[in-house]
Amino acid sequence: MPPNPGATSRQLVAAAERLFAERGIDGVSLREINTAAGQRNSTALQYHFGDRTGLLNAVLAKHHPEIEMRRHQLLDEYESRGGLPETEARRTLAAALVRPMAVKLADPDGGRAYLRIMEQLVHRTGLPSLQSRQADPGQSINRWRELVAPMLEEVAVRELHQRFTAIRVTYVELARRAAGPDGKDDRLFTSHLIDVVSAILATEVSEETARLLGERKSRSRPSEGAPLRRGGGP
Repeated sequence: MPPNPGATSRQLVAAAERLFAERGIDGVSLREINTAAGQRNSTALQYHFGDRTGLLNAVLAKHHPEIEMRRHQLLDEYESRGGLPETEARRTLAAALVRPMAVKLADPDGGRAYLRIMEQLVHRTGLPSLQSRQADPGQSINRWRELVAPMLEEVAVRELHQRFTAIRVTYVELARRAAGPDGKDDRLFTSHLIDVVSAILATEVSEETARLLGERKSRSRPSEGAPLRRGGGP
């Protein structure tokens, strides 16, 4: 029988998911992925995906639509209810961040590997595929950020990046769970993670943090008559 291009692509994506999760996105060669996928043709991966970035994009594209659908549904429900008490509104939005990703813990088709890959990507904003998603207002994570912003102090949004802290904690904790043995009941873990994210969103900027932030601004502001410094840094 002639080779099935669709089957070959799926095998390559499955091998990439596993190896990217176990050894890191940059810790495995394309040749190793090709071999792990059972491909005798040494150029199969390049033929289907071009390079490492193309393969990574294919892994993300496999899981991303489901997460987008689930999060948009939860955000639709949140907006349709309107006027929720502050604590309930905050936890509802925390759940909209966590639950669509947590579903992947029970996805036997690479879901747990995907969560471990996403944890690696949370700091790698320079990837073109991630940049395009971050710039797209239609992406559910950007919609979530906009709905959360009014709950936070402006300084927490603009300078302390409290929303990103919530996102980062979500990815890190889900990846930690995904790296453990599967087959567990994840309901308690998921509910507690929602509690943690809700607490992050509820955290007020302390007097000490506000003072230190003010001091940093003062240091970075050139004094009157002083020459402007070139380059960055505090």
